[in-house]
Amino acid sequence: MKKTLSLILMLALCAGACLGFASCGKKADFTVGICQLMEHDSLDQATQGFKDALTEELEKAGKTVTFDLQVAGDTNLCSTVINTFTSKKVDLIMANATPALTAAAEATSTIPVLGTSVTDYADTFSGNIPANVSGTSDAVPFADQAQMMIDTLKLGAGDKVGVLYCANESNSLVQFNAVKTLFEAKGIVVEAYSFSDAATELQAMVNSAASECEAIYVPSDNTVAQNDNVVGSICKEKKIPVFTSYGSSICYASLAIDYYELGKETGKMAAEVLLGTKAVSDFQIKTLTPSVVYNKELCAELGIAVPEGN
Repeated sequence: MKKTLSLILMLALCAGACLGFASCGKKADFTVGICQLMEHDSLDQATQGFKDALTEELEKAGKTVTFDLQVAGDTNLCSTVINTFTSKKVDLIMANATPALTAAAEATSTIPVLGTSVTDYADTFSGNIPANVSGTSDAVPFADQAQMMIDTLKLGAGDKVGVLYCANESNSLVQFNAVKTLFEAKGIVVEAYSFSDAATELQAMVNSAASECEAIYVPSDNTVAQNDNVVGSICKEKKIPVFTSYGSSICYASLAIDYYELGKETGKMAAEVLLGTKAVSDFQIKTLTPSVVYNKELCAELGIAVPEGN
């Protein structure tokens, strides 16, 4: 009798556990593969925003989704991750960062691919974006960023700005070339401090830039962002201001977008694609309006005057 009662109780508990979940025992309507280049706050926020928005939009339509989230950890491993998605025949691929996007575009021309945290789609695909590819961009106006640095740091002809980026990230090279032209038009000297291996080269490169420059500019570079504690500690010690395109506590100021909101916009696109209301090719690349943020505590330490109203 005791064994029978225990069995009945266990079955009741299992049944009760399923009552709270509409998808209990059922396969989700859609499977979405997410390839994220690496772990750092900006990319993490974009992924979370994507998942939250897509889940919400599909729930409104009475649909469910399963996410297969894989962090490649390295540019060369993005293809491996994407190939697992194509073999599983996922319904859509979200590619978080440029290397993930290029890997997805190379692997499939039929599965819808949406990118996020990608700076320049046109440059990535040499002007020919595949029909199954669209998404959101984290690009911000480079001219506004450069002018913001010039104004707040009182930079002038002969001053030197170092641009720190990973040579393996094509999006960072695009940004370097853009800000180089803008600074040099004002007579400001621009020096590239690029590296390939963060573990062996980044610290030395930051030390050189902080010793030779009046300020350091960091583009939307994933490798630097993942290791920006190294950049921040060296530059703070040497009293060198850092301006980043992606935000972060290491910068005295930034003109950057909200990566969670960027991911949400990508998730809304994905919902329309999965529900069949739009094709990927119907979407233009979407950007967000950036916000000006000053790190007042760091500005005070560096003797930088924060403009009124900020």
